[in-house]
Amino acid sequence: MTVNDQGEVEGTHLRIAEIVQQLHSRPDTDSDTVIAELAEHAAVEIPGAEYAGVTITRNARHIDTPAATHKWPILLDEIQQRHREGPCLTAAWEEKTIHVADLEADDRFPLYRQDALEQTPVRSVMAFQMFIAGETMGALNVYADEPHAFGQQSRDIGLIFAAHSSVAWNSARRDEQFKRALASRDTIGQAKGMIMERYGVDAVQAFEVLRKLSQDSNVPLVQVATQLVTKAQLDS
Repeated sequence: MTVNDQGEVEGTHLRIAEIVQQLHSRPDTDSDTVIAELAEHAAVEIPGAEYAGVTITRNARHIDTPAATHKWPILLDEIQQRHREGPCLTAAWEEKTIHVADLEADDRFPLYRQDALEQTPVRSVMAFQMFIAGETMGALNVYADEPHAFGQQSRDIGLIFAAHSSVAWNSARRDEQFKRALASRDTIGQAKGMIMERYGVDAVQAFEVLRKLSQDSNVPLVQVATQLVTKAQLDS
């Protein structure tokens, strides 16, 4: 890598960090918006990219595409789902980076290759592993219609972008989980208060009533609490 190339990569690194920081500073940004915007930026920032998408998979079985800049990444994930093979799936679970320089000449994923060549104009793929909380794994993927669209600079910047994207998306998802937990706790608290007031029991006994209702109806406790609170609001 030349000095100019290195300087450009460092400049892109700073630009990516700034993009992620701006996403974090927007309090109304949910995880779906975060990953969608990161995919859009990846298609712009990673040299050679025409399209970008994110592939996530749990236990290497079911594949989802939470973000894509075009229909081709979505279709290519459907092909990977159909055949249980492909560069994005492999990047997610096995290798940090997968580079398909020319899909017509690459024989690592024969079933995927056949359908991809028949159904899309994509000829170059570069996939970067993303680390997602839990048992879910993912990959940030970029695509181009021309073969040999991606080089070392694409790899360097893509790895940076995938790392930042992992952090940003995990953070947004944790924030959403925390907000849902707070909302659930508040709803359960309201339902407990209603039971305590109506039946003259303490907080522990009120919670046991909710728990028993949940077990008997095979409905999550927070859903039982929500139903009680909603009914009380409608009746009042």
